[in-house]
Amino acid sequence: MRLIKCLLFIVSLVPVIVFAAAADVKLDKAPIDTSDNASLQRGAQSFVNYCLTCHGASFMRYNRHQDIGLTNQEISEKLIYTEQKVGDLMLTAMKKNEAEEWFGVAPPDLSVIARSRGADWLYTYLRSFYRDSTVPTGWNNLIFESVAMPHVLYELQGQQVIDSNKDTPEIKELKLSVPGVLSKEEYDRFVADLVNYMVYLGEPHANYRKKLGVIVIIFLLGMLGLTYLLKREYWRDIH
Repeated sequence: MRLIKCLLFIVSLVPVIVFAAAADVKLDKAPIDTSDNASLQRGAQSFVNYCLTCHGASFMRYNRHQDIGLTNQEISEKLIYTEQKVGDLMLTAMKKNEAEEWFGVAPPDLSVIARSRGADWLYTYLRSFYRDSTVPTGWNNLIFESVAMPHVLYELQGQQVIDSNKDTPEIKELKLSVPGVLSKEEYDRFVADLVNYMVYLGEPHANYRKKLGVIVIIFLLGMLGLTYLLKREYWRDIH
């Protein structure tokens, strides 16, 4: 019994510890709109070009992209660069043992990463890499200290460094030291599309479920009105 109480106490502290670790990091609001098919299509292309090499999305099949306005031919041309078929799962070509040897840990599957981390966290994370010569990859991240993942998007964003503030040294801010191919606004839009797609990836049925929910609620409200009128008519005959 004492052991159970101890375990419950430890579990109850986990949210407090997590909150304390992230309390000094302000997450930026991600402009998410999973009804924007153009954004999702751009995000899907970015995902297969920059993420799928190392990370898999093993809960998703390529042909599900028909839901965001792509035909099977467009899926084959824009999203599949291997011998995989349109009906196949979105698997990475990287082997787990090779990934562990190169990065120290196998890159996680990204099928439900947006549901796990949250869209705001992902949006901030992908824009918070900075140069750090003290870590093996040469890259670090403001909200994920000593992250094993290198900044694969640095050519687009450029290279950021820590901007030391003498008045408040505990607060870390980033400044761009080497410009990238994209401007800040263009890169933010690029990341927004990518995160928007990862939110969709975590629950492809979400938009349909919401539409169906509205239809069901309207139907139930209509039935409620008819039931009330029927009740009035029934009791009028009795009285």
